[in-house]
Amino acid sequence: MVRKLLSYSFCAMLVVSGRNLYADDATFEQLLSRLQKTEERLADLEKEQTSPFLPVSRPFRSDLPIAVPPAEGDAVAADETDESPNVEDRLKKLEAGWEELDDAWSTFNKAEKKKKEDAAKKPTFKIGGRIHADYWDFINDNGGVGFLENPVAGDGSDSSVANDGSDPDDRFAFRRIRLEMGGDIKETMLWRTQIDFNKPDSAEMKDVYIGFRNLPNNQELLIGNQKRPLGLDHLNSSRYNVFTERPFVVEAFNEDARRPGICMYGHTDDLSLNWRYGGYYLENIADSGGTLGDQRQMSANFRLAGSPWYDECSDGRGYFHWGVAGMFAKADGNDNGTDIQRNEARFRTRPEARSSSRWLNTGRIAGADWYETLAVEGIFNVGPLQFCGEYMHNFMQRDGFADTQFGGGYIYVNYMLTGEHIPYERKSGTIGRLQPFNDFFLLEGCECGGCRGWGAWGVAARYSYLDISDKDVLGGVGESATLALNWYWNAYAKVQFNLIYGDIDSRDPVTGTTGGSYLIAGTRFAVEF
Repeated sequence: MVRKLLSYSFCAMLVVSGRNLYADDATFEQLLSRLQKTEERLADLEKEQTSPFLPVSRPFRSDLPIAVPPAEGDAVAADETDESPNVEDRLKKLEAGWEELDDAWSTFNKAEKKKKEDAAKKPTFKIGGRIHADYWDFINDNGGVGFLENPVAGDGSDSSVANDGSDPDDRFAFRRIRLEMGGDIKETMLWRTQIDFNKPDSAEMKDVYIGFRNLPNNQELLIGNQKRPLGLDHLNSSRYNVFTERPFVVEAFNEDARRPGICMYGHTDDLSLNWRYGGYYLENIADSGGTLGDQRQMSANFRLAGSPWYDECSDGRGYFHWGVAGMFAKADGNDNGTDIQRNEARFRTRPEARSSSRWLNTGRIAGADWYETLAVEGIFNVGPLQFCGEYMHNFMQRDGFADTQFGGGYIYVNYMLTGEHIPYERKSGTIGRLQPFNDFFLLEGCECGGCRGWGAWGVAARYSYLDISDKDVLGGVGESATLALNWYWNAYAKVQFNLIYGDIDSRDPVTGTTGGSYLIAGTRFAVEF
């Protein structure tokens, strides 16, 4: 009977807690805290009532009679039981209080649900960003590479600075100072704005779009400035890529990646396939913010990718990814240098380092009419070991000039010395954020002089190739080998070191050289928030 009474006492305390919570508009965490205190009080009451004949909470007195439990079969007088005449009334009150507590809890839940529903009616807002600080050391070059750094005016490179062939200057620069904002607009829309302030006097727009989500077949539609689906390395975020700069071929055939357009994104229910397809302007509006002219140089892009093997049991430590992509573009090759919208048929790239100029450069290709770029890609990952590669080929049809073909690709291997793996995002077919087993830290006050963690360490090697010289177009043939050492301080900060050896040949001699070799070292400190 005592335990029953204690249980109802507990109910009564819950009633009081429920009233107070509802009256004060308390949070769910406060409710849990008060209920926990109530449970502790109930435990104390049970401890005090371990014997109904000799309460342990009272000191023992020898002058008081000791209550002895009645023997089996002995009759017990009504006034000797622990039930007083008003117990039934008290129990009824407690039952009523329990019902009141149920009502209060229901009201509390309804209020919380209404808050969430009201919040869903308004656009949401999130802010983030990244900082990438680089130092590049142009250690050595020969064969006239200095002429490629600042080529003479008139070679189609948009450069007006003549160069005497001297070595490229070493430099420190912020590669990215990016501020990102985004959120939802009610239940079915989204928005995103991303601006880069790495050039404080002229900020560049990156992702700027609105979209519709929860469309049929697990799809969403984005409208605005966004990445064109061509090249795995370009679709990967710069926060997660193994190397500091993207390979020749990816940057040459999809320079800066983002263009204004409209694109549909989707995936299957089991995530084994994902796709993207859409239409884009060819002109890069990162600096201007818009396009002018009636030429309407545009492209149609697509990408289909899949992960037929993804080891769910190990949380994706093993997977295989494949992908095919294409771009069909209509350019205006009749640019005479005075058109408002200039010929966008050109392919160029830096030496996989942050040089001032693009060392491989076709310039604006005269007579360009249509061109198509086809691409294949793949990733094979087993635990800390990853192989990745891509190949792209370009076909160009020209009006009044010989048709041309260009191509290139890369392959790399990465190994995590500390045992982590590079995650894979199945919905997008891209790599994800690496999570170190132990973050990098050093604290005082622990045994042996301090506590420390060494973060995650990885090494990688990449071979890259690009050929954009054919017929009368001599953009150059480039080869590059890169060694990388990556130190992940935590999931949001890392240091990257790249050592790059490269060679360029078959370049247009108007630059002052047909090519040369170079050795470059680069270091990046990267954080995101």
